Amino acid sequence: MGRRLPPESYFVGSAVFHYLGPAFAVLLFARVEPLGVAWLRIVSAALVFALWRRPWRIVARLDASGLRLLLAMGAVLAVMNVCFYVAIDRLPLGTVAAIEFLPVIALAAVGTRGVRNLFALALAAAGVYLLTDVRLEGEPLGVAVAFANAGLFALYIVLAHRLAHRRSLGGIDGLGAAMLVAAAVVTPIAAWEAVPVLDDAVALVAGVGVGISSSVIPYVFDQLAMARMRRETYALLVSLLPATATVIGIVVLGQLPTRPEAAGLALVIAGVAIHRVRPATVSETDGTGASSGGVTCACRGRNESPRRPEPLGKVSDERRGR
Repeated sequence: MGRRLPPESYFVGSAVFHYLGPAFAVLLFARVEPLGVAWLRIVSAALVFALWRRPWRIVARLDASGLRLLLAMGAVLAVMNVCFYVAIDRLPLGTVAAIEFLPVIALAAVGTRGVRNLFALALAAAGVYLLTDVRLEGEPLGVAVAFANAGLFALYIVLAHRLAHRRSLGGIDGLGAAMLVAAAVVTPIAAWEAVPVLDDAVALVAGVGVGISSSVIPYVFDQLAMARMRRETYALLVSLLPATATVIGIVVLGQLPTRPEAAGLALVIAGVAIHRVRPATVSETDGTGASSGGVTCACRGRNESPRRPEPLGKVSDERRGR
């Protein structure tokens, strides 16, 4: 199924669950401090990956570069989630979202070529601005943490794309191992704010819901999408997240967008629609000699090239000798 479905379908799944998670977090914010929510989210996701994938099995066969990638991914996941919850506790969510997409759009620009793609990028950037109504208000600490979260989100895209194309890490198995690292990193930072609610069944169930809907499902979908998608294309599609939030608000919450928000939604959709994907070249490999543009078995996180059958009737001398 990982090969049959288009990679964009996995991105849509990731985008939807990206905004279902905060619905659980609303319940948690009334009971747990922001750092405690981050800890519950990461640790519950790590437990799910541990039971599902047993990702520690891949660590023994990693080389030094693979181990560095795994540790870096785990650290980024931990600190990024901590910064996100601290930021939305001090600033409006729309402001944090707007800041978050600034380096992502810049990341998309790095690999963008041609007037058409530059125009698509400009449309998406303008649409994100209108959708999120950028206002840098609030505490200086909140703004600083929001920019830190934005930089880490762009770094997550870079590292997750490498993870999806590295055979030794196995895609989703590598993600699970990175989540275990994230749990180890976030525990000394944030566990102390979760301790008071460890005997609160409602908070723990909500924390598991946040972990599954915000860190397991969307990150797994990210791996399935990135395995067959160029990094800059994925970065541009991330611009759809504010549009996804607007659609969910209309369907689920009955929140009709304002005129500027509707215009922003139209610009984002137009930008993604006219963006043209540049085919991967032979030189664009995953570090193991496999082309990132090859046929990918995303469910196992590795590239596979179909074997070319020998012409009928052609038998090698070696076989003939046997």
